Amino acid sequence: MTIFVFVGSLLGAMSLGMPIAFALLASGVALMLHLGNFDTQILAQNMLEGVNNYPLMAVPFFMLAGELMNAGGLSRRIVRVADAMVGHVRGGLGYVAIIAATVVASISGSAVADTAAVAALLIPMMRNAGYNVPRAAGLIAAGGIIAPVIPPSIAIVVFGVVAQISITKLFLAGIAPGAMMALTLAATWYFCARKETLGPVQPFSPRQLLQSLREGVWALVLPIVIIGGMKIGAFTPTEAAVVAVVYAMVVGRFVYGELKLRELPSLIVTASKTSSTVLFLVACALVSAWLITIANIPAQVTMLLEPFIDNKILLMFIIMVLVIIVGTALDLMPTILIMTPILMPVITKAGIDPVYFGVMFVLNNAIGLLTPPVGTVLNVVAGTSRCSLDSVIGGVWPFLLSLTALMFLFVLFPQLILVPASWMH
Repeated sequence: MTIFVFVGSLLGAMSLGMPIAFALLASGVALMLHLGNFDTQILAQNMLEGVNNYPLMAVPFFMLAGELMNAGGLSRRIVRVADAMVGHVRGGLGYVAIIAATVVASISGSAVADTAAVAALLIPMMRNAGYNVPRAAGLIAAGGIIAPVIPPSIAIVVFGVVAQISITKLFLAGIAPGAMMALTLAATWYFCARKETLGPVQPFSPRQLLQSLREGVWALVLPIVIIGGMKIGAFTPTEAAVVAVVYAMVVGRFVYGELKLRELPSLIVTASKTSSTVLFLVACALVSAWLITIANIPAQVTMLLEPFIDNKILLMFIIMVLVIIVGTALDLMPTILIMTPILMPVITKAGIDPVYFGVMFVLNNAIGLLTPPVGTVLNVVAGTSRCSLDSVIGGVWPFLLSLTALMFLFVLFPQLILVPASWMH
């Protein structure tokens, strides 16, 4: 009955068009009334305690780093380096999109912002070169979901806070699967590009490559600074976010000279708006998370999954399928915030490595950004490429299926994540 009250009130509020954050609050109130302990002071206290969390400070700083990176010309130079490296091969701009998406993801960690930046730079180039634009848009959308997996991922920060797991360990464990996602997309694009009717490509130019590397080296160093600093313990993920902001600002303003001081207020406001949305969602979700624990819902879910507890692979398979279904209806952050407190006790009882599960859970939710009808990243790419959403959905299917297959490969062989993670740690 308790599960029905929670799920029913949440879905009911969402069906009325209520924003996710307020729907979470409504489900929390419904649980409190059901348990007979309604108290507005408890609601307010849990909301404040939810966001009064040091690791969450990384969210606004990484958001701002992404804005500064785009305005300061770092993103464009990353694309130029990738173009000089692989732009001369057949379907080269597709590989450029994958490389650029991976490097940009390792700086800001926001799927939507990174996808918009890469799409704005590459879609016009691919259209002029004769590429199938919906297919190209689908590739860029698929490349955009590397951002929630590879560090510094905002989604991993939120998951680590809710699940109370080391964010640094989660970050380092996300490097290998993020790289494998990029390789999977490259292999899929190789087969797709063979069917493309493209014009002649420019020959490889060592001089152009050296020039683009000389201009882009400052942008390419930033991911090394962020990940390397956390690896050696020089700074925490939150401090890494501040370093990223200062670095992007200094390089954009004094090295590239493209970041104007008059632009800073608008960039800060944009990052603040996005961050406030995420943090308010976290605050509301942690009210529900506290009540979920009080109502003993995790124990009830554990009982439902009890027959599968002894088989880790089967249990992970069932959970991944469940998350895929939920991800078609909910966005990435709400799914993480709602399901993490429910699933973590099951994972703990089954003896599954929580860091491995965290990476898998975030990867699965990232794939949800490509699945209609919500598909946030799909909508961003459709708007940027001036293509209909239906055509972009048609273009993304090969990449969506290949990434889903990779995720289930991780289910069958957890060592693909655990072994590289142990090397990183």
